[in-house]
Amino acid sequence: MMRLAELIKQFEPELLQRYAHRLLPSHRQALSALGTCRTRFAPHMLAACAGCHTQACLPHSCGPRACPHCQHFESQAWLQRQLKALVPATYFLVTFTLPAQLRTLAWSHQRVVYEALMGAAWDTLNTFSQNDPKLAGTPGALAVLHTHNRQLGFHPHVHVCMPAAALNAKERLWRSKVELGKTPGSAQPARGGYLFSHKALGKVFAAKVRAALAEAGLTLPPDVPERWVVDCKAVGDGQAALRYLGRYLYRGVISERDILRCKDGMVAFRYRDAQSGKSATRTLPGADFMWLLLQHVLPKGFVRARNFGFLHHNNRRSLRLLQVLHLRPSAPPSPPPTTSPPRPVWRCACGGAMVILRRRLRPDAMPACAAPQTERPDKADPVEASKH
Repeated sequence: MMRLAELIKQFEPELLQRYAHRLLPSHRQALSALGTCRTRFAPHMLAACAGCHTQACLPHSCGPRACPHCQHFESQAWLQRQLKALVPATYFLVTFTLPAQLRTLAWSHQRVVYEALMGAAWDTLNTFSQNDPKLAGTPGALAVLHTHNRQLGFHPHVHVCMPAAALNAKERLWRSKVELGKTPGSAQPARGGYLFSHKALGKVFAAKVRAALAEAGLTLPPDVPERWVVDCKAVGDGQAALRYLGRYLYRGVISERDILRCKDGMVAFRYRDAQSGKSATRTLPGADFMWLLLQHVLPKGFVRARNFGFLHHNNRRSLRLLQVLHLRPSAPPSPPPTTSPPRPVWRCACGGAMVILRRRLRPDAMPACAAPQTERPDKADPVEASKH
């Protein structure tokens, strides 16, 4: 398995020489952090076993969401919060795709275009839900921005996971358009059903994005198509869709297990082909591979995943009441979303709990008696994302 830090060390000079004019401050910050992640140059923390008093040093998380092996705990905590917010309805995964003709504009004005995409996707679904006679209310939705395709090319699109249900606050009514049933002879939720016309969604979505970009003062290219691609498909109870969306939320766009080899200045990585569904391999120069990863680093502070409608955290009381009244089996009593779940205990080899003594140690300040570690003792290690 190739380490991303090793590739950065090898190809960073060529990357800076070829792409320096295109690198944004966020790219340079991510490059610096990823290049030292889990190396001896990373800040460490000193811990000691409460039982045998063995000391060990472990590196802090590097921080960026583009890192492929940090923030595992944050990813799992996010997924658990979303699973607890599931409601009794059939879920749909709606994908809003930016046309290829607008990708250059999106790259040059990332924050503006990404905000327009996220806002237009929600406004479109909210409009359709309010006008649908079977719903006639405000829906709930979870929107996640992705900027890559399977081959890691620049391909901005928004995935929206939403139930076919709506809440009318004025009339205090809960309506569901597609019942969450069972497929005959199977214990799995039915995946059929119809939510909205994908062609109509694409038409309204395009109009809303055009309006938002025009309001921001951006001029669209003349060859932008009239019809934009929107895909809408049923995904059962929504759990599989949420796991898919959480896969790239905190862990970057590629796993280090998929970086197959680096030889003669060329890097090969594995991806799943969209047409055949089988694994395929793409090989390209190391500097181009690094640039491929960096272009998916989002602007600083940009929120990639957002909850809308009755799934917004401000409506958690109404959501909990809905789950209780409809006897949602997967919604046990839980603390407020603002309360983070406790991190797993970091265990010593003897089984005792490791207690953190000092944080943010420089490499030259680590005690000689402490055994340095470059790997987490567990994927859900409590110190993985510590940034203090």
